[in-house]
Amino acid sequence: MGKLLLLPLVLALLAPVPLGAQERRLDPLDEAAQDASWTAFRDTLLSTLQKRDRAFVVSILDPDVRSSLEGERGVEAFRAHWHLDSDSSPLWRELATVLALPAAYHRPGSGPVELCVPYVAVRWPQDMDAYTGGAIVAGKAPVKAAPASASATIATLSYNMVEVADWEVADRAADSKQKWVKIKLKEGEGYVPEEQIRSPIEHAACFVKGEGGWRLVGFGPGGGK
Repeated sequence: MGKLLLLPLVLALLAPVPLGAQERRLDPLDEAAQDASWTAFRDTLLSTLQKRDRAFVVSILDPDVRSSLEGERGVEAFRAHWHLDSDSSPLWRELATVLALPAAYHRPGSGPVELCVPYVAVRWPQDMDAYTGGAIVAGKAPVKAAPASASATIATLSYNMVEVADWEVADRAADSKQKWVKIKLKEGEGYVPEEQIRSPIEHAACFVKGEGGWRLVGFGPGGGK
């Protein structure tokens, strides 16, 4: 695992400490940024998710769409897995969240090339543990001394790969909805906002471009593969 280079804590309390140039990163190269058809499709999909437009979502599903690692495939299984008939379906939030991040191409052993968002699952290096690691997906992610926004910032991360100690940490303030991820540093531990770090085994959405446009072929852990 990459290690973070920190100044002594007394100095860290005065100003955030950036990571050294030698630290391992997973830079957010968006491999589909120049594909106008993808940009237009993504924007339309984001708009329909906000409107909870089930008909559009169903219309872009591949007949063999994946929704889990071991469950059944297909449109009906997808609808049931994601509780698509409910306005409170987690799909509306989860899919919108990943679509806001850069994409990367996945080339399976057989079948068409897939475009997956976010890029983390596709580009995660094989020599790093996917179950204990995470990738910072922000250019300036603050690392806090405690799970609280008012806590001292002890470091600043930029697309770094880190070791995770706990993925679900509640904010110290009982009335705060902010969630935190506890990460390991070279000199101790810190906390980053949960929206600024992703696991390579978290949900990813994968799409294939065909003659009729883009279709969703998988949305689940690691793309539902």
